[in-house]
Amino acid sequence: MKDATDLPLSLLVLGGTSEIALATAHRLIARRTRTVWLAGRPSPDLEQAAESLRGLGADVRTVAFDALDPESHETVLGKVFADGDIDMALLAFGILGDQAHDEREPARAVRVAQTNYTGAVSAGLVTARALQTQGHGSLVVLSSVAGERARRADFIYGSSKAGLDTFAQGLGDALYGTGVHVMVVRPGFVRTRMTAGLPREPFATTPEAVATAIELGLRRRSETVWVPGALRLVTAALRHLPRAVFRRLPL
Repeated sequence: MKDATDLPLSLLVLGGTSEIALATAHRLIARRTRTVWLAGRPSPDLEQAAESLRGLGADVRTVAFDALDPESHETVLGKVFADGDIDMALLAFGILGDQAHDEREPARAVRVAQTNYTGAVSAGLVTARALQTQGHGSLVVLSSVAGERARRADFIYGSSKAGLDTFAQGLGDALYGTGVHVMVVRPGFVRTRMTAGLPREPFATTPEAVATAIELGLRRRSETVWVPGALRLVTAALRHLPRAVFRRLPL
């Protein structure tokens, strides 16, 4: 169960090698989290991530999870929840893709959509049902500012995040009053391995800053978290620009 500060004692990470997820796990372990499940494709990176968290004193377990295999999600995640209650699940998997290549090769674009949206819908529903069955818990979904409005530079990735964001909001409404809390996190450009080599954007942030915002959101029982917070106002303005104006912006 959660402690008096509303922070989790047990954590499930869907996307166990995500830098944002691991920064969040580090922060929560430093507060009170004691059990962590890292779900992801078996790899040396996944095992290394587990070892780094064990070094902080947490009981860390790994489980093979593939976002692109939704038929396995109930079985895989069912084993996790059968082992004990999960106070917080962090849905953190996703791929950026390569816009130029993905436009020329539709199969690559489909993979982005299936990972970021279809896989998340499946895993999110399975996780939400398990949290509802146990009667408590938080589902934190890593969305993106990119989903707020389609940009020429990344509309394939952005559209997948837009779908995920809408899904997570609706799921939160569906679970309202059940004891399960859904929080959507919308970071801007995050400096990680996934974005290495890309031009740095305004309001760029770090995995550690996102982790800090997630902790604060959990304490406040927030439904939506922007990182950095100023992006809430920026995107509100951009969302209402006429398309003829918006498409001329260097975004």
